[in-house]
Amino acid sequence: MTIRIANAPVSWGIYEFEGAAQKFTYQQVLDEIVEAGYTGIELGPWGFLPTDPEKLRDELESRNLKLLSSFVPVKLVDRAAHEAGEQHALQVGKLLAALGAPYIVLADDNGSVPELVAQAGQRSGSKLTADEWDVFAEGVNRIARRINDDLGLKIVFHHHCAGYVETPEESKQLLDRADHDLVGLCLDTGHWHYGGGDAVQCIRDFGERVRYLHLKDCSQAIAQRARHDKLDYFEATKAGVFCELGDGEVDFPTVIAEMEKLGYDGWAIVEQDVLTDDLEAPKRSAEHNRQYLRSLDL
Repeated sequence: MTIRIANAPVSWGIYEFEGAAQKFTYQQVLDEIVEAGYTGIELGPWGFLPTDPEKLRDELESRNLKLLSSFVPVKLVDRAAHEAGEQHALQVGKLLAALGAPYIVLADDNGSVPELVAQAGQRSGSKLTADEWDVFAEGVNRIARRINDDLGLKIVFHHHCAGYVETPEESKQLLDRADHDLVGLCLDTGHWHYGGGDAVQCIRDFGERVRYLHLKDCSQAIAQRARHDKLDYFEATKAGVFCELGDGEVDFPTVIAEMEKLGYDGWAIVEQDVLTDDLEAPKRSAEHNRQYLRSLDL
């Protein structure tokens, strides 16, 4: 069994959030990912990397990078938004399929509801009613079926702070309603911890439904301060709540051991969520994170 290590544009502050400033060219991001020792990549926001399959293939093959997936946010709580979400997922999925990527990482339209942004990392339980959960899951299943039927890709759902699927309870509510075969969980270790959970326990609780990994750490000290000071999601991120791997509370050796028990044979995507004006910081963190994972024989 082999866990291969990738990185993503988000580690360079390239976000799907509306109005997020992008400080790097895609060529620089690709080059720095390779220089830091990674062999795979996620697509990032639509349009950041080339969307022409041949152009993207040339850029990736010249650097020996494998395209793995793309993060696709959809306003799933709103049934009227499902059609547009499905069409966008198909658009992204066709590019992924052309380059042999296996997954779409589906998510809520995180960061778009002010109340959830303000309460990120500070709540428990679930914000949705049973009927709202049914609508949410209906959208997930609809998109998962269409993506699988048309493109042969699978969906992994990404729980995420500042969205309706943030807490462990919310993740369970969704997975209980989602198609078992078509929808797995993308475990983001840092978001799981800041959302009130423990990544090791997540793997033990959900087992083989954990089908994709985002490796991110969470600073216990900064998280406590963010909760005490009522920092919103973006303020906490800027304060460094998602610290470099090995510097926070996530037990990565046991996370890896538990995934090995499941027979996981895939990729782990390092994500260093940052909001910084230091243009050297992303590459430094990418190098630090790769060195840390090498110390775990990854």
